[in-house]
Amino acid sequence: QVLLSVFDGLVAKGATVVVIEHDLDLIRNADYVIDMGPGGGDAGGQIVCAGTPSDIAACPASITGRYL
Repeated sequence: QVLLSVFDGLVAKGATVVVIEHDLDLIRNADYVIDMGPGGGDAGGQIVCAGTPSDIAACPASITGRYL
């Protein structure tokens, strides 16, 4: 919650915040998500889905979307 508050404060001041994160609370609160995969390590590196958290949740190819 503290980190989300810091990000909200930065955005309110006009900053663009780019985060590489797996925390679902941060992903749910993002304006735009780029979901990379389809897996980790050698199995990753491709854009699986991109858009709002709702877009990611609706994307059948997104593992992250299943948890949102």
